Amino acid sequence: MAVSGFEGFEKRLELHFFGDDPTFIQMGLRKLDFDSLQQVLKAVQCTVVSAVGNAYFDAYVLSESSLFVYPTKIIIKTCGTTQLLKSICPLIYYAHHHLGLTLCSCRYTRGSFIFPMSQPFPHTSFKDEVTYLEETLPANLCYRKASIMPSKSASHSWHVFTATDDSNCQTLYDNGHELYTMEICMTDLDPILARNFFRLPGDEKTGDSAGKEMTELTGICDINPEALICDFAFDPCGYSMNGIDGHRYSTIHVTPEDGFSYASFECTGSFEDDVVYHIMRKVIQIFRPGTMSVSITCSDYSHGMWTRIASAAEAMGLKCRSCTLDEFPAAGGVVFQTFTTRRKK
Repeated sequence: MAVSGFEGFEKRLELHFFGDDPTFIQMGLRKLDFDSLQQVLKAVQCTVVSAVGNAYFDAYVLSESSLFVYPTKIIIKTCGTTQLLKSICPLIYYAHHHLGLTLCSCRYTRGSFIFPMSQPFPHTSFKDEVTYLEETLPANLCYRKASIMPSKSASHSWHVFTATDDSNCQTLYDNGHELYTMEICMTDLDPILARNFFRLPGDEKTGDSAGKEMTELTGICDINPEALICDFAFDPCGYSMNGIDGHRYSTIHVTPEDGFSYASFECTGSFEDDVVYHIMRKVIQIFRPGTMSVSITCSDYSHGMWTRIASAAEAMGLKCRSCTLDEFPAAGGVVFQTFTTRRKK
């Protein structure tokens, strides 16, 4: 917990692995026992509060955000004052020594912290984070780049670090389909809507049952009606959700307190789907943020997906203030947009 308030902006780490045994890879990282996962999360300083899985991957709601485990990919997203990058060493160790897997790609992203002075090492600055990554990652990840993507809002810069070996990973494809990852960060939430993520004093509900009520009440269940949702409500306030739909995930995290309110939505998808406009409208409708940033990671910019994002945001009363593009060696491109609105006093 930060001195001034809880840090909502998440740190996100995505690691890809490869192995030589095709039969073993069918389960891969999912064969890690729960004790090993707990040791990884202990290094980060968070715990599992709920979990769900399907034939493709396992999804965990954490005390600070989410964990997704695929056969050859793991994604950890944590908020607050967690030390996310300290998960890298134990994950590499367990993957190699227990499963025979080798790291072939790393991607680290985050926004600009609301309370940067409260962050512990190695998250004390992006420079410190990059130094830590450079010193921790194995030498075979030789294609590396760090970038701060700016905007007209100082509170919504986008920080990206990628490292890959460019030989074994197809990180932006799944079953032959080109994938994107969309990360939405929202601040200055509508205070009336933010109250939906507070629990009533003494409600005596479990985090699971209270979370299910919030999912239904807010319309989060309608963002992707096909998704199996694992949700959790914290006491006295706050909310997390993971949705799984085939091999794709979505996740939401909410810090609703006045003065530092924050919500995030993240999902993966295929360019063959045409759901981005619907998703954007629903997410904005649920939170009505004063400021919002959207980051799209994909193989190239030719799809023009950011134009559909801008159209959906503008239809909901948000104006696009900036759009920045950057490319990362052997790791695809990133489009970063920011939006703001003016509310009536």
